[in-house]
Amino acid sequence: MLYRVGDAGTEVLLVHPGGPFWAKKDLGAWSIPKGEYEPDEDPRACALREFEEETGTRLLDDDLVELGTVVQKAGKEVTAWAARGDLDAAAVHSNSFEMEWPPRSGRQQEFPEVDRAEWFTIEAARGKLVSAQVELLDRLVEWVSIG
Repeated sequence: MLYRVGDAGTEVLLVHPGGPFWAKKDLGAWSIPKGEYEPDEDPRACALREFEEETGTRLLDDDLVELGTVVQKAGKEVTAWAARGDLDAAAVHSNSFEMEWPPRSGRQQEFPEVDRAEWFTIEAARGKLVSAQVELLDRLVEWVSIG
């Protein structure tokens, strides 16, 4: 979870999932940049890789602060780290994926994994985030306030 502290207070960078299923969803649809990793993979290294794949920006390993793990509704575990930094949200570009679209058409189309990124204040982020990830936001706020 990339964060910055400025005149508006603490802000976090969130990403909106790409593809047709998410195109018209906003509240509760945004996420921290994240991805899946295999049991034999290092979660921290995976977090760095996924951040770069979803934003086009590389973070340094020594910049990370562990925020712990949460479990999303479908059972997906998300282990997250925070890093202080800044980037141009409008310049974010991600890798892509293919899926059959429209359904049962037999046509494969390519979509970006992330269709946009934005900076949000902590309060605005609470409404935008997938509900399980709000706990990670709370952990970030606690860490920033004592750090």
